Amino acid sequence: MVIKKSLFILLIGVMSIVLVACGGKKSGSGSGEATDSRVVGDDIKGATELTFWTFASLHMEFFEDAAKRWNEENSDKPIKLKVETYPYDQMHNNLLLALQSGKGAPDISDIEISRFPNYLQGEPQLLPMNQLVEPEIDNFVKARLEIYSKDGQYYGMPTHVGASVMYYNKEIMDEAGVDIDSIKTWDDYVEAGKQVVAKTGKMMTNVPTGDYIPMWAMISQQGSDWFDENGEVTVDSPENIKALQFLHDLIYVHKIAELTPGGQPHAEEYYAYMNDGGAASISMPLWYMGRFIDYMPDLKNKMVIRPMPAWEPGGFRSAGMGGTGTVVTNQTKHPDLAKEFLAFAKLSREANIKLWTVLGFDPPRWDVWESEEVKQDNKFYQFFGNDIFDTLLDVRDEINPVHITPQTPEVQNEINTITFDSVLRQQTKTAEEALKEAAEKIRSNKQ
Repeated sequence: MVIKKSLFILLIGVMSIVLVACGGKKSGSGSGEATDSRVVGDDIKGATELTFWTFASLHMEFFEDAAKRWNEENSDKPIKLKVETYPYDQMHNNLLLALQSGKGAPDISDIEISRFPNYLQGEPQLLPMNQLVEPEIDNFVKARLEIYSKDGQYYGMPTHVGASVMYYNKEIMDEAGVDIDSIKTWDDYVEAGKQVVAKTGKMMTNVPTGDYIPMWAMISQQGSDWFDENGEVTVDSPENIKALQFLHDLIYVHKIAELTPGGQPHAEEYYAYMNDGGAASISMPLWYMGRFIDYMPDLKNKMVIRPMPAWEPGGFRSAGMGGTGTVVTNQTKHPDLAKEFLAFAKLSREANIKLWTVLGFDPPRWDVWESEEVKQDNKFYQFFGNDIFDTLLDVRDEINPVHITPQTPEVQNEINTITFDSVLRQQTKTAEEALKEAAEKIRSNKQ
């Protein structure tokens, strides 16, 4: 078997913390019930049937829209797209089992970024997309394509950049007399935070103890990661220690931050706290815009988006966090058509505009960021102002690729449940002690 049995067993045992919603009804060929199933093009005579699996309900809408557009523009080769949604773990486990057994896989499937390395083990049971990717690659944030590649072959088509930015509450910053655009480095950020606390009594920010994404972005800015390009554990690298120590010091040395209410920026307690103007800023990926709109509506017209501060002048001011790669499996009976459709749905200029207009995601294809279609008024511009893509264009070449391995969920669990607690909450260990302990544990568990 191409995918090792031990890896499969490990995968089944690993429970990841996931930030996507799943939804619900069956019709797929994998074991277990689909939570939702829809068909596009079943009224077209002679249409070729393709099946798509996902774990995110919103992705269903995106692919339904893509299938309708495909059929309108390709009447000579129409498709009947069966779109199925499964719970996160079930979908990934079913897909791996189907690829391992050689039967039952869909034509096309989403794979969440932290699970993607499991499908690249040995000889990938996925079809490379190079012939369709390479003519367009200069129009993309390349780091987001590299995440889903192996040995020069591009397998997963990205869903967003996930560019990390800083969200500032301009009302609080103005009250403190701080020019947001003067904040260039993390040192500037600390000094601005002291002024915010002194003038307004508000915190500059919060430090989560249950979400490692903000710290991950800060280490990625420095060119570091949890693993190197060879998959070796680098959890305890000097850059990582520096980032965690900095988060600690924001609270206990500089006194411009406090622990995140609810432990992480997706908690109801945090939404209420921020909605009431509890802190002046938060660093999260651009996809976090939707959290503000849905859960912190009183901040409309108060929040602005700017690059993250750099660690040093001229340093990187962003990082790509999170993601989903969409693939064509080697079990499809229509490889050319499936790849063509996937390129149409995820690689084309219009597809990347749709990633913004349908999903509100920052498109991985940067050449649409200045398009008239992307500039059209919508709820995101109405909430944050019309310079969202100005910020993205400013940092488009400052996003390092991240290295995802089968142990990434283990790192996530270790950092979120043990490391942060001991360093940030209990203060029983230094950043260096805690990260070295975490790194040793993860190295010892490596298969």
